[in-house]
Order: sequence, then C-alpha cells, then structure tokens
Amino acid sequence: MHKPITLAMAVVALGYLYPAAAQQKTATAQLETRFDQQLSSANVGATIKTLSAKPHHLGSAEGKVVANTILEKFKSYGWDARIETYQVLFPTPKTRVLELTAPTKYKALLKEPALPEDATSGQEGQLPTYNAWGGDGNVTAELVYVNYGLPEDYERLERLGVSVKGKIAIARYGRSWRGIKPKVAAEHGAIGCIIYSDPKEDGYYEGEVYPKGAFKSEYGVQRGSVMDMVIYPGDPLTPGEGATASAKRLERSLAATILKIPVLPISYHDAQPLLAALEGPVAPEDWRGALPITYHTGPGKATVHLQVESNWNMVPAYDVVATMKGAEYPDEWIVRGNHHDAWVNGAGDPISGLASLLEEAKSIGGLVKAGYKPKRTLVYCAWDGEEPGLIGSTEWVEDHAAELQKKAVAYINTDGNGRGFLGAGGSHALTKLMDGVARDVTDPQTKVSVYERRRAANIVMAAPAARKNVMEKKTLSLGALGSGSDYSPFFQHLGIPSLNLGFGGEDDGGEYHSIYDSYDDYTRFKDPDFSYGVALAQVAGHAVLRLADAEVLPFDFTDLYKTISGYVKELTDQADQLRESTLIENKMIKDRTYQLAADPTKPFTAPVAKAEVPFLDFSALQNALVTLDRASSALSDTLSHTTVPAGTRQRVNEALFQAEQSLLVAQGLPKRPWFKHTIYAPGFYTGYGVKTLPGIREAIEQRNWKEAQEQIQVVAGAMNKFSAKLDEITAMAK
Repeated sequence: MHKPITLAMAVVALGYLYPAAAQQKTATAQLETRFDQQLSSANVGATIKTLSAKPHHLGSAEGKVVANTILEKFKSYGWDARIETYQVLFPTPKTRVLELTAPTKYKALLKEPALPEDATSGQEGQLPTYNAWGGDGNVTAELVYVNYGLPEDYERLERLGVSVKGKIAIARYGRSWRGIKPKVAAEHGAIGCIIYSDPKEDGYYEGEVYPKGAFKSEYGVQRGSVMDMVIYPGDPLTPGEGATASAKRLERSLAATILKIPVLPISYHDAQPLLAALEGPVAPEDWRGALPITYHTGPGKATVHLQVESNWNMVPAYDVVATMKGAEYPDEWIVRGNHHDAWVNGAGDPISGLASLLEEAKSIGGLVKAGYKPKRTLVYCAWDGEEPGLIGSTEWVEDHAAELQKKAVAYINTDGNGRGFLGAGGSHALTKLMDGVARDVTDPQTKVSVYERRRAANIVMAAPAARKNVMEKKTLSLGALGSGSDYSPFFQHLGIPSLNLGFGGEDDGGEYHSIYDSYDDYTRFKDPDFSYGVALAQVAGHAVLRLADAEVLPFDFTDLYKTISGYVKELTDQADQLRESTLIENKMIKDRTYQLAADPTKPFTAPVAKAEVPFLDFSALQNALVTLDRASSALSDTLSHTTVPAGTRQRVNEALFQAEQSLLVAQGLPKRPWFKHTIYAPGFYTGYGVKTLPGIREAIEQRNWKEAQEQIQVVAGAMNKFSAKLDEITAMAK
C-alpha cells in the first residue's frame, strides 16, 4: 500500500527535484518577510501629513520644497539620489468669468469655501478652480446641455434637431476623461465648454456630502487637465524630445495638444441656475442628473458669457530620481514611480501612493544596510507635473529613451491609494508574477490574501451571465492600461513592460482634484489607519524585489497570447455586430420608423442612412495568432523545464525584457505617431480609457474600413516580429 503524499513531502520532493528553484523561493520569502517587518503604517501616515501640508502644484515654490524633502528622504535611506529638472510650459488662470446673461442674470462663484473641519482648506497658494490647457477666449452665446459630451451624445442631439455650432456646451463629468468633452464640443463647432459635477456622480445622490460625509458638496469643483493627451502627453512644446533647457520648442499656437476653445469646470451650485434656464427638448431620461430641476437640452433664451485667460509660463519640473546599484546586473533597471505634484494639497492623489513608494525605499535601504545586495539596479522616481499631463515622467522618458529601451526591465507605477481591493493592470506577460505576489500579501481588513479578496469582489460584482466564468477563473487578471498616470510614456511610447497598482473600492468620495483632497479628508474617509498604504508597499515592493533578484526574469508570454487572442475575437465580433446593426438601422430609416416615433410637436431631423459595413479580412491577424501561440508556448516550456546556461543567462534576460518592444511600430498609431504600441493605447475619444488593438478597433468604430484593413496588416506584422523574437529567446535559452 502506497503511503499518501502529504504537502510537506511534496515540498521536500520539490527541493530534491528542483533544488535551485526551491532555494530561490525560500530566499525570496525570507527577504520579503524582512522587507515587510520594516514597513510602518504610522510612518506612511506621517509622510502623507508632511507632503500634503501645503498646496504644491507644478512650478510652485512649495512644489520645490516637496521635491527637496523627498530627495533628503531618499538620501537618508541610503540611496544615491538627485533631482533632474526640465523646463516646461504650464498655464495657470489669470481671468475666469462665467455669467448667465439671459433670461435672468447669475454670476458664478467659481470658488470652494474653506471649512473649519478641514485644516488646510483655507491656505494661501491654492490654484483656483480651472482646467489647464483650454484656449484663451471671451465668448457669449446660447447654452446647450450635451450630457457627458461624448460623440454618441452629439448624435442624439442631432436627432433632436439641436446643434452646438456657435454655442457654448455644458457637459457633466463622468463616462470619459474630462479632456474629451471640450475636444468633441469643438469638433462640433462649439465656441466654449463648461464642465460641471452633477450630484448624481459623486455628490448627495451617492451619500452624505463633505464634511459630514465623503461626497462632493454643492461648492466642490474638480480641477484638471484638458490637454489632448491622446495625441501625445508631456510638455506640449517638445513632443518626442526631453524638455531640457536647450530643447527645440514649438510655437504655442502650433502645439496640437492645446485646445482652441475656453474651458471651465464648475460646481453643481454654479451649474444649477444655468441648467434651469435651458429650454428646448426635455433631456432623454438617461441624461438627467440629480439636481432638482427638469433637464433640457437647450438652446433657447439661456445665454452665457464665458471668459478664460491664462498665464502661459515656462516653469521648472523637478523629477526626483534615486538609485540603488545592482550587484550583478547594474545595467538592468527596475524602475518604480509615483508623482509628487498635486492640484492643491493632494493627500489622496498622489501623496498616498508616494508615501507607500517612500516606505518601500526606506525598507530596501534598511535591507541594504544589513547586507542585502539587489542583483539588478533599482531606480525609484518621484515625478513632477503628472497632473497637467504626465509631464515630468514623459520628459524624463523622452530624455533617456535609448538608455531605457536598453536597460529598463520593467516600470512599476502607483498613484493615489485607498481602502478596499487590489487593482492591477499592465503588461500581460507579467500576469504570473503579479498573481504570485497578490497571493502572498495579506489584506489588512479581511486577513485573507489580497488575491482572494479581489477574486471575491469580482464574483460579487460580475453580471449574472458572467459569474460562472469569473468563479472558474483561478488566477489574477491584469487590466489593460490606457492612460491617466505615469506608466504611459514607458509602456505605450517605449514598449517597456509596465504595471499600475493600487487599492480602492471602499474609499469613494468627491474630493478628487479639489481643495478638500486633504489629510483631514484622507484620515476620515480613505485609509484611516494607513494599513492599505502598507499593503500597497508590500505588493509593489515584492514585485520590485522579485524582478530585481530573479535568475531568469518571470515573463510568461502565453498570458499575453491569450489576452491578444481575446482582443481579436472582440474585434471580429464587433465588425459582425456593426454590420448587422447597420442593416437594421438603415431599414428603420427607410421604413421611416424614426419619423413615426418622433413627437411631431418637437424639432426632428431624420438620420441619414449609413454606408454598409464591408467584410474585413482578419486572416493575417488570425495567422499571426497561431504563430504567437506556438512561439509563446515553446518559450514557456523551455524556461519551465530547462536551466538556462549561466553563460547565456544575461542575454536571455535582456531579450525577455526587450521583447515587448517588438510590438511597437515606428510610424505609431494613425493620427498620433507618439503612441507606438500596437496592442494598448488610450482611446482617441475615451482618454484614460484603454483601446486594445487600437489601430484596428478605432478604425472600425470610426467606420474607416480602408484604415481598418491596413491596420490589420500592421498589427499582424508586429505580432509576427514579436513571435520571431520569442523564437530567438527559446533557441538562446537551450
């Protein structure tokens, strides 16, 4: 009778069969335990309080103070640290006027009041409520409500007989990145754009308002950039080139990412009189917010005067860069980053994430002082100018592009952090790395792993039809990355494998980009005991240490193949569904169904029939998938069952972390060559939101069939090049 195999016996057997792997795993666990023991929630909280004590936007005196404070912290932890400075354009408001001039008069407050419950809300040095990168302008025109201001909202307005040409659009925050709203308004002929926060999104409709609760009060305003970052992020005057003092700069009028119309964000206190004055059709049901008015689209008698003028100044951006030199592979870099600038005090965004990064640096410094030597070089960065448009990180990446593509193993990003569930996105070749990390970090609230808590949340939140598949999934899923934080230049411009990490889901509120993103708000509603700050430091820090010390880097491209395969199926289904829906829609138009359904007492413009959707030939892409399946599987099998010879190990590792660069195309995406990754990009009309296989997907969405067919060939070519690279690594590893 065979004796049953126990878990302990299996572990012992594993040690005999794969002694090096077992020893490596034990050493990693011991190192991470020592790393965790030096993390302090109290210290995370103290860092948040110190760095969010005063307003510190890009170009401000306090911004430099914060950068120098971070620099001294790194040095005290034993890191070699410096500040790299770039000269960048940054507009700040000089004139802001918003008035309802008819049928009644109302002058917008355009100010958030200080609160006795929020100690920093009345400080000097606060940026006023504004949107950076809108155009200067002084316009008076009729007002039109455009819902979220998305392209489909304008299609709806067109069917209602409403145009924004020559008018001022008012859009509510939500459903897209804010910069898309004025961009689309301008494309439809609007001469100005107002963006307001409706209480349905993050105000009293959601819960008690600040300071009693976490949600936005009637006076809260979301500042933010409206730079057209989907063209390129960073300093608008130096696209593709680091903004050093000697850089060649565009004339401001030629910068494609600066909008041409004035834009202004307002509170729902200021929005209500404007919206209440609108006439025209009653807004569709799904356009109605939570204000106590009847929502109309306009236009009508409601006329608005909007004036915005900015100071267009050149300012210094201070990037703090700290390095810990690798003992064995000094020219292989693990890059870790979080920005330090804020629209105002920024306790949540970005200081909560930065506090975790600094806690990691402190702990790693302690390990090094005790004798630990990372095999690869660690590069920890605190970026300036993220809020106005990923400026500090983009300029640093563009300035060091060739060196980064040669040396950067991965970039690990964080931003704001809160209480709740792990959110992780990034290069899908790093899925298994992050799955292992997430299983080994304990959630501070539930005491299960952060992986298990994330999985439980996914099951609960899944639609009933999808719940069975979610329950059957046994590994962590990485989300695809769009834009909105500092990974974008590393990932989508240079093809450096990247991750974006953070906790949230139980920290909802309305403080975002307002004067109330403060230490007082954070300690009441976000992460009161800073335990999730420690959890983030563990997740990101463990990922850094595992990449730093791996004998063979933990890239698994079979996960990337599976992910791309799913994207291709989505595209083929999308084309089929669009073809079918176009046929149905055109038949309805022909049968005058729209006309009959319309209210004859209201203006109505019959829609024009759309061109039929041709059959797209996806065969090149499908064949490239077959090749990628074979190549990724062969490499995975080789690395799983072969000990890579010591003499070729460094070459194999270099090839592994540089492989994703094969998915770049030199010409970039259509209409935006700065974005070179063929698999991931921010959407042209979604901004932060990702578009996967963007060249093909957006051509289909825009019904540009010639471009769609061309992009199928482009993406297939990049995938075949990538597969050939994997084949080279397989041969090298044997």
